[in-house]
Amino acid sequence: MNFSELSRIKTIIFSALSQMKGIKKSRIQFMAHIFTLFLGIKGRLNFLQFERYGKYVEQTYRNRFEERFPFLDFNKAMVQQRASDHLAIAFDPSYISKSGKQTPGTGYFWSGVAGRAKWGLEIGGLAAVDIDNHTAFHLEAVQTIGLKEGETLLEYYTRIILARKQTLQGLSKVLVADAYFSKRTFVAPLQENGFTVISRLRDDADLQYLYTGEQKQGRGRPRKYDGKVNVKRAEAGQG
Repeated sequence: MNFSELSRIKTIIFSALSQMKGIKKSRIQFMAHIFTLFLGIKGRLNFLQFERYGKYVEQTYRNRFEERFPFLDFNKAMVQQRASDHLAIAFDPSYISKSGKQTPGTGYFWSGVAGRAKWGLEIGGLAAVDIDNHTAFHLEAVQTIGLKEGETLLEYYTRIILARKQTLQGLSKVLVADAYFSKRTFVAPLQENGFTVISRLRDDADLQYLYTGEQKQGRGRPRKYDGKVNVKRAEAGQG
């Protein structure tokens, strides 16, 4: 990376940081410095490397990294600078291999590559999909950890998305997820909070036509359904 490229990137970073509320000038300068180190250092990133290539001593980096930083707000500001106005929010959990048992958050999570649940970690990835430019921008990775007693994974995913509702809806109210999420326990709470969920039905979805005919008189529950939907016939326009 040459000097002109690095200078242009720093300008973009400073612009995004300046749009964020409640960030002190010293914090803006430090984070801009850190982001350029991320881009400029080859190999392992750690505090010793930061001291070697940066302008602070190792302990300063350690101390400043203990302070929380709103990465979601920063990435949102970056997206608003570079993306079109035609956006959608994408959510997709990803399995991370981890053999140890002492790391917080380890458990059995679904691995799409292996096609089964495996021991390890999981992160829920949030991204802004730029439809006009056919690309996507990372927003935040949230580790699957801290489920409440009796809470299902779908309820947990719903909770972490709604906790970021204000920031996410500042980009788009459309949320895209795969077929696993096409369940009422996930879709209904998001719709009630202003999201429009786009997904596809699961392969084992049981679709039935509603019965609109005349109900039989007498005892018994009224007829509700009128047979299963034949998806292949429906796609061919045959009902």
